This record gives sequence, structure tokens and C-alpha cells, in this order.
Amino acid sequence: MAHRGRYAADPQLSARMGLTVFLLGAVYVIAIAVLIAVGVNAIVVIVIALGFLAFQYFGSEKAVLYGMNARVVTPAEAPELHAIVDRICALADLPKPRVAIADTDVPNAFATGRTPSKAVICATTGIMRRLEPEELEGVLAHEMAHVAHRDVAVMTIASFLGVLAGLVTRFVFYSTMFGGFGGGRRNRDDKDNTVALLFAVMVVSVIVYAVSFLLIRALSRYRELAADRGGALVTGRPSALASALTKISGDMGAIPTRDLRHAEAFNAFFFTPALASGFSLSSLFSTHPSLDKRLAQLSKISAQLGGTAAGVR
Repeated sequence: MAHRGRYAADPQLSARMGLTVFLLGAVYVIAIAVLIAVGVNAIVVIVIALGFLAFQYFGSEKAVLYGMNARVVTPAEAPELHAIVDRICALADLPKPRVAIADTDVPNAFATGRTPSKAVICATTGIMRRLEPEELEGVLAHEMAHVAHRDVAVMTIASFLGVLAGLVTRFVFYSTMFGGFGGGRRNRDDKDNTVALLFAVMVVSVIVYAVSFLLIRALSRYRELAADRGGALVTGRPSALASALTKISGDMGAIPTRDLRHAEAFNAFFFTPALASGFSLSSLFSTHPSLDKRLAQLSKISAQLGGTAAGVR
């Protein structure tokens, strides 16, 4: 059993993760069945997908740190940040992760690493300038909840199943287009059958992508709520976390669009999404719950802890 420290297990989170991975697995099985039915060899697709999984699973922390221009810092280089992480680890009874700073004005934080021993907690220079120490503590406690729940590993596996299913259906599509369904076993002059098969494969492909995308986004939004809950309970200050959320969300509008668009690729890791203005798939199918939903949950936690909800609003 994973060591969660004092981050209590969340039965709803576990159930949602289990259901999502099961459904993604079902999508994968259906896609494989379609592949086999039309006579395409699935080995190449599976090998490629496993290669993607290995790269993402073993190299995620390096890739994210590099992409965000972040570097691991020592206690001597960032004593205040390390002191906050030390306090959270003591409160949560968890081993201390590596601590990093990303040089960007985008106010955010993230956790990465497939296991607690490989974990990195990173804060941007933008968030460190804007938040008070107790607000930053709430944000980093949220990120430590991701580490305790092994969210990075779970989301990597969930994404892998979706990617694999998508690759399978694409392989079927291109094999059909270029006549790769077994040569002589298929009447190449039968154009009607070819068109019907192409249409069927395209429909399956769209369904696979849509279902995988929506399931992973739903899981991502719930894990953010669970991390909010975990961080608020460990620190005992849901109002500080709510204040940080409100402040960061409000300050996103002042960040240059170019910087936000660069950061959008890492939204699944962030404490709160970095979204440029205008329509985008990121705003339509967010990796994070709405600000109102997150604040409402923190208000309930504040009431449960015997505090006032006023500080959360």
C-alpha cells in the first residue's frame, strides 16, 4: 500500500480512478477487437505505444522541469521555499521531495515524478512573488497531495490506455486506406466494402478519442478537488488555499498571452490552469474544476473544521 502519510485515502477518488482506468481499458479492448476483426497485426502499434509509455513514465519529471525552465534548488538557494516544504512534510508525515523553482511570471506550482522518491515540487517565481507564506503553503500542500496519491503515475497509465486505443484505430484507418488488410484475402475491386469499412473505422476512431479524452479530463478534475481537500486538511487552513486560488486566478489576466500559451501545455500538472484569452479546447474541456466549485468545496471544509466560511468566499 502506498505511503500517504497523513493525507487520508479518498474513497471517491480511488473509485473514480478505478472506474476511469477500467473504462479506458474497455475502450482499448474494443479497439483491439476491431483491429483483429479486419485482419491488422496489432504488435507494431502496441510496441510503439509501450515506447511512449516508458518515455512518459520514466522521464516525466525531467521533461516537465525542462519544458518549464525549472531547476532544483538547495535550502541555501531558497531557504523560505524549503522551510515551507519542510513544514508540510512534517505535518503530512511524508518524505521530503526535491524542490525546484521555474523562472516564469506565470503564477503557478506543480508536482511531478512517478513515485514519492522521484517527486519534485516546483513553484514559479511568479507565484512566490504574489502569495503570502500561508497561501503558498496551501498551494504546496495541494501539490504534496498529488505526490501522496501518486497522481502522476495514475494519470500516465490512464493516458497510455487512451493513446494506445487511438493508435490502434489510426493504424486500422491507414491500413485500410493503403490496402494493408491482408492483400489476397480481400477483394480490392469491391469499392463499396472498402468505403463502408473506412467509415466504420473512422467512427470507431472518433469514439475512442472522444471517450478517452473525456474520461481523462474528468479524472483530472476530480484529482484536483481531492488535492485541494487533502492540502486544506493537512494545513488546517482552507481559507489560505482559497485565497491563493482567487488571487492566482485573478492575476492570470495580467500575464502576456505568449507566456500563457507556452504554459498551457503543462496545465495537467499545474495548481490552476494557465489559459490564454479566447476559445480553446483547454477552456472547453478543462483539466481543472471551475474556481467556484473549488471555492465551494473549501468553504465546506472550513465549516467542517469549525472555522468560518467567510474567509473562503
